[in-house]
Parts: sequence; structure tokens; C-alpha cells
Amino acid sequence: MSKRISTFFQPLPSKKLKPSATTTAESSSSSSTTVLPTYTHHPSYPIPIRDPPSTIAAPLLSNPAPQPPKSIANHPHLDLLYFQPFLPTSLARELFQFLRNELPFYRVRYTIRRGGKETNINTPRYTTVFGVDDTSTFVADSNPTTSSSPNSTVQDTTTENLPDAPHQLLSPANSPILVDSKTRTPLTENNKPRYRCRPRPIPPCLDVLRQAVEKATDDGTRYNFVLVNYYATGDDSISYHSDDERFLGQNPTIASLSLGTGRDFLLKHKPVTTTDIDGAVANAAAKPLKFPLKSGDMLIMRGETQSNWLHSVPKRKGLQGNAGALGRINITFRKAVVPGGTENYYRYNVGDGEVYRWKDEEGRMVATD
Repeated sequence: MSKRISTFFQPLPSKKLKPSATTTAESSSSSSTTVLPTYTHHPSYPIPIRDPPSTIAAPLLSNPAPQPPKSIANHPHLDLLYFQPFLPTSLARELFQFLRNELPFYRVRYTIRRGGKETNINTPRYTTVFGVDDTSTFVADSNPTTSSSPNSTVQDTTTENLPDAPHQLLSPANSPILVDSKTRTPLTENNKPRYRCRPRPIPPCLDVLRQAVEKATDDGTRYNFVLVNYYATGDDSISYHSDDERFLGQNPTIASLSLGTGRDFLLKHKPVTTTDIDGAVANAAAKPLKFPLKSGDMLIMRGETQSNWLHSVPKRKGLQGNAGALGRINITFRKAVVPGGTENYYRYNVGDGEVYRWKDEEGRMVATD
């Protein structure tokens, strides 16, 4: 298995980034050399995705948090870890620009039924997602030229959507395929389909960040999904909700990292009934908590938080997503335990619509062919 792809599945190194684990094509020569960016391509990706340069990967793997998090548990059913910040300013800025430039995004539209009527929903932000639930996992294809898995590939030389500048496209013949977590049996078209969607392995540029987040808490928490939201302007938002779906298991832990323009993150206790005589709970339900998240800040919600609290990112007029005002990227790390989580995340964060890419020359997201 390729050393670069194997970083998808290896635990976080305990100290500095080792040369064998790097995801860049940088030379170790002492002389001046040209560094060519490398790209990961997988059949489930709509485009090849650039690997993180060492200026991003190395500090992430060396525990970047400049100070310990603040524990917030002074309200009923609330359990938060608040990193102010999790990433230093320069690293947060570089990571924001890198992810906005390199990831594929979607503006998902879907239909729901409310009161017996169908309602069309246009997602008020750009989204993308990678990962798969606990019942499945990605492993290297041991026989790529003969495998019938829909997620396998031979040496792929796709060059569409790659820059004109010199680069390397690294798409190993043993590209990871999707298998059952227990039996390691490939989930091929010959078997009963487990998913209607097509799960995608977490690319190196997000996987190195996932490892850093897991290491920062050091409490055994593991994540198998990475959701990315891009809020282009202050009109992009997300309404009050809680991530308490059954497919996340009981008392899920969700880590939320902010990059780019600061936005308010609101938390309010779920409504209490008139029979509730707990004054502390009633008081917590009356007024939302506001966290003015800045670039590099991370908030981790744990314990009973999702069961009892709602959170949102409200609209903020006047914020623009151009070169002068960055827009905001929010990255959340989660652990889905059953296939329903995989189906849900891909339906509402990828869907079947067109792919959007950031265009520097236009200062906005643009739909691609």
C-alpha cells in the first residue's frame, strides 16, 4: 500500500512528522529544488484533491494548539471544550485558503414533506463531506486489476480540473476500496447494496487535521466523518438544530473548527415543559449562549449537550466572501455508527447536484462542468 495513502488509516505520530509520512513531494536535498504539489484521486472524488504542503501538515502533526482548552460545564446538561485558539493565526489563515481553493463544494437542494406538503430546500451555504460509518471502512485494494469493487481503480491518470502549473498526480493502483468492517469483505455490486450513496475516503488534507483534533483531546475519541461548510457571506447560515440523530449513538462528541471570518455560534437549551421545576434548567432555556468564534477557534460538544441543547450560526448582514472579507469555513468531525449516518451526510452535503470550486480571479464559488 502506498505510504501516502496509508496515512488514511494510521494513528497519529506521537512527535514530529516523519519523512515517510509526508503527503508532499518535497525533496530532502539540501540544495534548492522545485516543490511540485501532489494530488490524491479516488473514483469517488469528483476532482483530484491536492495534498497538504509541509507548511500545513507538519505543524498539524506536532500538536498545534498554543494553549489548553477551557472546559465549560456551568449550565445544565452542557459539556464543552473551548480552544481559543486551536490553530495559530498564520496556520489557520493558510489552511483556510488551501481548503477553500482545493476542495469540491456543493449547494445541495432537496425536498422534504411538512404537514403533508412538499417543501423545496436550498441549502444556505456550500457543503462537502468525506468518510463512512463504523460498519464499513476503506482498505487498500490487494488486487486492483481484477477487483469488481465499484470503489477500486487501476493507475488513474485523470488530469481534468488540475492546474496548468507543474504538478504530480499520485493515484496508486491499490486505491482504497470499501469493505465490511468485521469481515473485510468488499462491498461490491454483486452483494446487496449497503449504501445508495457513494462513500468517499477522507483525503490527506482533511485526514491530517482529523488526527490533530483527536490528539488534542487525548480522551480516546475517534471520528470517521469530516463535514465542511463554507459560509460565503453573512447571508449564509444554519438554523437552530441539534446533532442528536440516532446514527451518531448516545451522547456523541462533535468537534467544530472555525477558519476565516469570525461568526457568532449560538447555543440554547431545548424548550422545557411547564412541569419542569428545575429553575436552573428553566433559566438556561431562556437565553442563548453566544460564542464569537474566530479563525482557528475550536469548540467540542460532548456528553449530554446534543440531547439538550440547540446550536446555530445566524445570518450576519454586511459580511462578504471576497478577497477583502474571507468568508468562513467550518469543519466538524463526527462519528457515525450505522449506515443511516452515511446516507444522511451524503444526501444533505453532496446530493446529486453540480460541483463548485473557488475561483480567486472572480472571488467566489463557481459551478464546474
